[in-house]
Amino acid sequence: MLQQLQSSQPDRMIVTERVFDVPREMVFRAWTDPAHLKNWWGPNGFTNSFSEFDLKPGGWWKFIMHGPDQRNYKNESVFIDVQEPSLLAFTHISPPRFHVLATFDELGISSTRVVFRMIFDTTEEAEKLRSFVQEKNEENMDRLGSELKKMKGNS
Repeated sequence: MLQQLQSSQPDRMIVTERVFDVPREMVFRAWTDPAHLKNWWGPNGFTNSFSEFDLKPGGWWKFIMHGPDQRNYKNESVFIDVQEPSLLAFTHISPPRFHVLATFDELGISSTRVVFRMIFDTTEEAEKLRSFVQEKNEENMDRLGSELKKMKGNS
């Protein structure tokens, strides 16, 4: 499955890339420690309640995103691969269904490039969401940056 994701066609992907001035291990921890992940996952105005987070291939991540519109959005994902501190892959099962491939590249000793790929089964599915999701993923990365600053200040 991981090889399929890595060789996916670009037109089926929505890609967000960001460089953070913190070590790769810290960025990976922000993505994989529920105590941090719940603070930044999702666009602006969203909060999260996690009910399950089993970080291993085949493990489930179940949570509710609480939106600024006062609605609750149920999310279920299953982890495909976890390679600490360089890669995280999972399938988001709740509609809309997609795969996530997040890579964490070391840039020197204190910077990390995150490449967040959402991979859809078809080009049409990706295109339906592209204009909306790209902006929201940038908000998500902004929130990650804020969480990393807090983490860095506490280390």
